[in-house]
Amino acid sequence: MNDSVTSLGNVKFLKVAEVAAALRVSRMSVYRLIHSGDLEAVRFGRNFRVPEHAVNAYLRGAFYQAG
Repeated sequence: MNDSVTSLGNVKFLKVAEVAAALRVSRMSVYRLIHSGDLEAVRFGRNFRVPEHAVNAYLRGAFYQAG
């Protein structure tokens, strides 16, 4: 079996509301990140699900070095 298919079984998908709560932003802010392409998401019907690794990657890229 293909490795990419088997690895999908280990992916944890989060609802938009869960991502918003974790980031302490509004759901609309999460939708903006998704639609702008800044946050990876999968669409299931009318709903979006965000892979947990995508949230972690977004946060790693969003760190700001004050100096």
